[in-house]
Amino acid sequence: MNKKFSVLIKNKIGRFNKKIKIPADKSLSLRAIILASQCIGISKIKNLLESHDVLNCINALRTLGVKIIKNKNVYLVFGNGLNSFKTKKKITKIFVGNSGTTARLLSGLLSTHPGRFYLYGDKSMNKRDMSRVIEPLKKIGCFFYPEKKTTLPLTIEGTSMPLAQKHIENKGSAQIKSSLLLASLSTPGITTIEEKKISRNHSEIFLKRINADIKVKKLKKGNLISLKGQKNLHAFNYTLCSDPSSAAFLIALTLMTPNSKLLIKNVNCNSTRIGFIKILKEKMNAKIKITNMKKQAGEETIGNIFVKSSSLKSINCPKNIVPFIIDEFPILFIISAITKGISRFSGIGELRHKESDRIKSIEQGLKKIGIKTKSTRDSIKIFGNPKIKIRKKINIYPKDDHRIAMSWAIFGLLVGAKIKIHNFETVNTSFPGFISLIRNIGGKIEIKRN
Repeated sequence: MNKKFSVLIKNKIGRFNKKIKIPADKSLSLRAIILASQCIGISKIKNLLESHDVLNCINALRTLGVKIIKNKNVYLVFGNGLNSFKTKKKITKIFVGNSGTTARLLSGLLSTHPGRFYLYGDKSMNKRDMSRVIEPLKKIGCFFYPEKKTTLPLTIEGTSMPLAQKHIENKGSAQIKSSLLLASLSTPGITTIEEKKISRNHSEIFLKRINADIKVKKLKKGNLISLKGQKNLHAFNYTLCSDPSSAAFLIALTLMTPNSKLLIKNVNCNSTRIGFIKILKEKMNAKIKITNMKKQAGEETIGNIFVKSSSLKSINCPKNIVPFIIDEFPILFIISAITKGISRFSGIGELRHKESDRIKSIEQGLKKIGIKTKSTRDSIKIFGNPKIKIRKKINIYPKDDHRIAMSWAIFGLLVGAKIKIHNFETVNTSFPGFISLIRNIGGKIEIKRN
């Protein structure tokens, strides 16, 4: 069980000049172990992120009969091919923890696997919308119970006769797209996904890498993805690079700490993952460079990120970049709150369907410290105040949202506010070692056991 604790921050961080390494990419870690489970042979995965989300995914796959062992820094996944899950009960119970990616991607695989599977998560996960994958997966031929229920817990009854479909994905969600691609692996015929809003393409890249019969065609607006199912996939070796979404918190801390520099090595620089860096550089006057760019295994682009403290500007965030910055919005909101001027963000309704309602969560915290905001269902306006002075203790409740918790930790270190962030253990879902890394560059964070 994840022991609960809070953290207390009372002092500004001093200037620093450091080289650091961020933990492995969570999106790629989850896809690596899930896809390995469908391959024939033993896949070897190095530097896997050992966060709670990933470990819960591993345990879920073990529940489904997949042998996974760790040997030093390598995870060995013993795959038996497509539709090879083994279950002993009429209904198999699968715990996904806080991971929406695990819940939605496994739903794709289970939709074409005969049997009944009961999916449930933690308190936060059980509130999140699953209708976005339920509706398209039902068209393939599976069933979800109870009918009309759109959140976990849910029972999936997989079909033995899946039908290839033409899907339209207009939410800009990589999880929906990936769920459909995983379902199509065991589906005879050609499944197509018309991607109206482009989102992260890790699944497509990974599937190409392991020789799935997948094609991606660029359209005037979006992509047309097609996958021919029932092709055997074979085991692979893979080494994970660092997570750019986790790096975002350290980038923000460096930019807004005077006379500071930071080098973050071996980061995933896939073009669909560096919207945060792009917007900071091109719209907010940030001093950031990506160096030593190269392709890992001929596919994912990796590089080193060099950051210097900068005098940032407020922003009117373009809608077209929203899908490529979706996980970094909480820390971008914090940056905007202590940057002079009014920052505007629109087309961000997807944030209301994450681990928490991230627009609401950030607004509630900013209200406590006297930062004015205005919001609608899919927009927020933040009236930045770089001279904010906070003379009272602030309590933040992140509602099981790791990115909200880390964003407020960075805020406390930047302004020197006395801020207590409750249930900080939620950070371990994506960024184990966050506190020790902050301490390594000079930040003071006190742990308070609940």
